[in-house]
Amino acid sequence: MGNQVERLTHLSYAEVPTADPTGSDREEPGPRIGVSYIFSVDEDELEEPVASEAGTGVTEENTYDARNEVECSVYYRDQCIYEKRGSFGKSEGGGGGGGGEGVDLATQPPETLLNKCKPGDLVEFVAKNQCPHWAVYVGDFQVVHLHKAEIKNDFLTDASQGRRGRLVNHLYKFKARPPESVVQCALQQVGLKGVQLIWRSSECFAAWCRCGRREFKAGGELRIGKQPYRLKVHLSDKASHTLEFQSLEDLIMERRRNDQLGKVALMQELTAHLQTEEQHRTELDAQ
Repeated sequence: MGNQVERLTHLSYAEVPTADPTGSDREEPGPRIGVSYIFSVDEDELEEPVASEAGTGVTEENTYDARNEVECSVYYRDQCIYEKRGSFGKSEGGGGGGGGEGVDLATQPPETLLNKCKPGDLVEFVAKNQCPHWAVYVGDFQVVHLHKAEIKNDFLTDASQGRRGRLVNHLYKFKARPPESVVQCALQQVGLKGVQLIWRSSECFAAWCRCGRREFKAGGELRIGKQPYRLKVHLSDKASHTLEFQSLEDLIMERRRNDQLGKVALMQELTAHLQTEEQHRTELDAQ
């Protein structure tokens, strides 16, 4: 796999090895540029609750593994607007662990996370083989979040559905609103559902509440012309894989799909994609 990984350098969105997001693979010729996710539903709104770590239902097979988390950076032209790289060690023992560079990305049980939350904070819940679920903490042990096509106000422990969580205020580099404005903005959206929604994922909703940028809204940017956004996936200290997108909205959907896959499965997918391309070129040269 080593030689294949070194070739994962820079691709356009037309070359993304992505299955149709609605679940049905279609054999259609030509590139898919900035349109693959336009009518999709975010996976994290469809997941079933996972067993709480305090219970007896968690096994080694379904426990979230921080070592399999995909680290990445997002750029708008030359400006870094999102970065997830850091220490993933458990924080219960004090400190981030691991000694890696970057911010502390350790996860905690929801009951422990409550002690760290302040109004206006963004919270991310994670579980194996699931898209991360984002929420806005509004105080009094409650969050506002997009879940099952509705903006809801729930207790943080209920919204977690047994998943571990962490604060993610630092991931997006955009200037944040004052905490009281973030809370007010989130609470004003409670009750919106169905066609009233203008966000395609819990992350887009929560990030919009905090940053107030139209890029997080569905259709907030035109998908024409050049592809100014780049998603750089860090596969190792020396190897990375870059994709280009026409909108932040589409980039977020692909990045969340990667999060759901996990690092190992993503590397396998990319390697298989390159091997298929190489085999195709070999066949063409032989003709």
